Amino acid sequence: MQTVQAYRFALDLTPGQERALFDHAGAARKAYNWALGRVKAVLDQRSAERSYSIADELLTPAMGWSLPALRRVWNAEKGLVAPWWRDVSKEAFNTGLDALARGLKQWSDSRRGVRAGRPVGFPRFKAKHRSTPSVRFTTGAIRVEPDRKHVVLPRSGRLKLHESARKLARRIDNGTARIMSATVRRDGGRWFVAFTVTIDRVERVPARPGSVVGVDVGIRHLAVLSTGELVANPRHLDAVRVRLRALGRVLSRKRGPDRRAGRKPSKRWLRASARLGRAHARVANLRRDGLHQLTTRLARTFGTVVVEDLNVVGMLANRRLAQRIADAGFGEIRRQLAYKTVWNGGRLLVADRWFPSSKTCSRCGVVKAKLPIHERTFTCAVCGTSLDRDVNAARNLAAHATIMVAAQEDSAGSGPVAGRGASRKTHPGGQEAKKRQPGTAPADQTGTVQSQDRTAA
Repeated sequence: MQTVQAYRFALDLTPGQERALFDHAGAARKAYNWALGRVKAVLDQRSAERSYSIADELLTPAMGWSLPALRRVWNAEKGLVAPWWRDVSKEAFNTGLDALARGLKQWSDSRRGVRAGRPVGFPRFKAKHRSTPSVRFTTGAIRVEPDRKHVVLPRSGRLKLHESARKLARRIDNGTARIMSATVRRDGGRWFVAFTVTIDRVERVPARPGSVVGVDVGIRHLAVLSTGELVANPRHLDAVRVRLRALGRVLSRKRGPDRRAGRKPSKRWLRASARLGRAHARVANLRRDGLHQLTTRLARTFGTVVVEDLNVVGMLANRRLAQRIADAGFGEIRRQLAYKTVWNGGRLLVADRWFPSSKTCSRCGVVKAKLPIHERTFTCAVCGTSLDRDVNAARNLAAHATIMVAAQEDSAGSGPVAGRGASRKTHPGGQEAKKRQPGTAPADQTGTVQSQDRTAA
């Protein structure tokens, strides 16, 4: 199985190498802002001409938004716009132009209704102190050195890695991986290099291929499994909240930038801002590491993982819970499970967001009309089942896997089903109650569905 994967490593740069990377990032920003100014000027000119009732064939010629079109215009005028263009790699300018081409395409597709999701605004100019320095190399010398502690990039030369790249080097030496591009980015006060690699992955099988696990994410517990396991929520942001407040107060006492007055930030403000940024980066790294460990364990253990299609954007509108929801990373859990289950030979099923997993009794299938958020224990009025509401929801998700698989087989080739068409209202004895007879358990007490593979074993 051939997949595209990224390997990300921290860099230990010398001051000269760091200045060179800043120059490349600045060149990318220069090309982006210049091309965006040209595109905006042409659009404004054509709009003004239309206001004077000028015929379309007499308007100022339109400017192409594709990467080749933007590159042709840049190459024709780069001698005047950036006479220092020979000091940096051509990939730096290509990085900025490519970012603008993708941004304009997304804006155009959003306006025409082609792009799904929230509306995308028109690209904005990038400021030096607010944009993230980044440059992408697609051609030239891109390789890992034999000592596996250094990498070579175009115009940047030999850069030292903070950790060994032996995992990537082994795949390259064995011929099962090929580097497509390398992106250098500054994040949290450190420089990182990410290699986009095409990998021939060996077919893998989960440890329990016939098992099904339901995963209910939450705030009190990061994840509750249908097996009864409760994964604690580390709440990394709460652990450093006092330090972040202290660093924020220190930063507020320094002389910061003022665009209206043209004032530049002081050196002390820059150092305080860097300390605050490193503290936030540590929280992000801890959160990312914990989520990767959880999702990797689930994908390698269970053959089928069932999660909910949560409306995370809508949940973030709750000002009381938005910070804790963002700290938990609900969307990141589903994103990681989506590709890790494929890598490990399993599958991910996504239940419809209107599926009443919390309101349905996992034993008899009766659906409650209402279940307030403050009620943490689910009690069924029909069969008398009483258990934690999150465990009940996880077991319902595991039981719902059989229905989703049957629906996908019936509508093969029509795209993801995941319980589409479910009613947005929950009634006692609703859809799930009709599909199950009262008194029958959809899953065993461990929350897993007994498949033919498991019974045969």
